[in-house]
Amino acid sequence: MTEDDLTNPDPEPDERTLESAVRPGSLAEFTGQRRVSDQLSLVLDAARHRGAVPDHVLLSGPPGLGKTTLAMIIANELSTPIRISSGPAIQHAGDLAAILSGLVEGEVFFLDEIHRMSRPAEEMLYLAMEDFRVDVVVGKGPGATAIPIEIPRFTLVGATTRAGLLPGPLRDRFGFTAQLDYYADDALERIVNRSSTLYGVVVKPDAAAEIASRSRGTPRIANRLLRRVRDFAQVRADGVVTRDVARAALELYEVDALGLDRLDRAVLDAICRRFGGGPVGLSTLAISVGEEAETVEEVAEPFLVREGFLMRTPRGRVATAAAWKHLGLTVPAGARGIVDELPDLFSQ
Repeated sequence: MTEDDLTNPDPEPDERTLESAVRPGSLAEFTGQRRVSDQLSLVLDAARHRGAVPDHVLLSGPPGLGKTTLAMIIANELSTPIRISSGPAIQHAGDLAAILSGLVEGEVFFLDEIHRMSRPAEEMLYLAMEDFRVDVVVGKGPGATAIPIEIPRFTLVGATTRAGLLPGPLRDRFGFTAQLDYYADDALERIVNRSSTLYGVVVKPDAAAEIASRSRGTPRIANRLLRRVRDFAQVRADGVVTRDVARAALELYEVDALGLDRLDRAVLDAICRRFGGGPVGLSTLAISVGEEAETVEEVAEPFLVREGFLMRTPRGRVATAAAWKHLGLTVPAGARGIVDELPDLFSQ
């Protein structure tokens, strides 16, 4: 035992350890997504009773809803190891063959962003999922030879944020598919309370509700906001997170009462103030807020559309009346964009 051990017998866990602890380890601890949890529990229990390897699982949904966590829970529930990779990391069939040939019987293979895998690797995965075999091609041209290699039975857990980009043959090979939905505020509040215990910070019930209501229905965002509120409470308050402390912290980090951040408000402000409510094209909108078009389209727009602040139309983006109201602006008479130009099909 060193002198440091004597002076600091219980060192604070580092941030990475805390992040791992925040992830629930079983379906019983997994908050929210009750429908998916019940269905997945049935699939795993039935496989255990048969002494078989469970069917392959496809998890789809927006980022931050728990796809990676569920993959780890599946491995924990089955008491098997887990191998983790991602679609962009597998650009050649040989990369996939090396991973699959190294699996052990019953192992869980988690493949994140599976829709971004290369086509040759994807075609190899078809055979591996069905027949638990891969064909390694040796040589080129007419003299090429395919050598079949048997691989252990495994469970593939694929995760994707864009299920529509998955080819039909790949999607059909999954025995169980689940679509993860955004979380309700009460589920996020339970997540905030659980995480606050692990972080060692006292969060009052009304403060937990405040953080949950600004988390955009996403546990990852809820935990991120909780960490920033914790920092604020430790530095500028007495360490206890009350509603006033949470509001002050979130105001500092530019997260408003509905969960809109700086980029969200900049997009709405540009459409309403600069372009009269729209319609405005994506590239023009991106330039006006100083961001890449992909950032606006993939980061800001999904939430704004879901909350009813923004409409995507063939002519461009249009702000709704709710967007004007949220910004404290009055909707001008001529700012309804394409909505005013739609024909009334029932007036004739």
